[in-house]
Amino acid sequence: MTTSKGAEKGTMNVDADLVRQLAELLDDANLTEIEVEDGNRSIRVSRAGSAVAVAAPAPVAAPIAAAPAAAPASAPAAAAPAPAAENLVGAVNSPMVGTVYLAPEPGADQFVSVGDSVSEGDTLLIIEAMKVMNPIIADKSGKVTALLVENAEPVEFNQPLVTIE
Repeated sequence: MTTSKGAEKGTMNVDADLVRQLAELLDDANLTEIEVEDGNRSIRVSRAGSAVAVAAPAPVAAPIAAAPAAAPASAPAAAAPAPAAENLVGAVNSPMVGTVYLAPEPGADQFVSVGDSVSEGDTLLIIEAMKVMNPIIADKSGKVTALLVENAEPVEFNQPLVTIE
């Protein structure tokens, strides 16, 4: 990994300050992993391992620096509801770490909303993990009483997502 400003063939430019900011955000939001993407450049910081950066050799530009500004707004909100909601009756918990999506694609209607009746096996939402979309299904029939996550929000393992009564 190289942190120089110039791009040489076969080397990668990494903004060390950005990696530090992401690591601090990771700690502040009590997350296990965070990833920022900008075009063909991606920086992932994880508690389980060391910082990993994957990109084509290109100078770090201002658009990447703007990405962390958007992440702090959503990441602390993701961490806040989880501790208070861990023992909810009727909660459907996340089976994995990833990003939650409430609709099958951008602009589409959500799979479920508060007040909807669902049957066992209905898709409640999707969690993207490692570029794979994983449907999260209702484990019982009932009425959706709460959506505990927001669209495109990072989620942790065993974090409550939806309550069904």
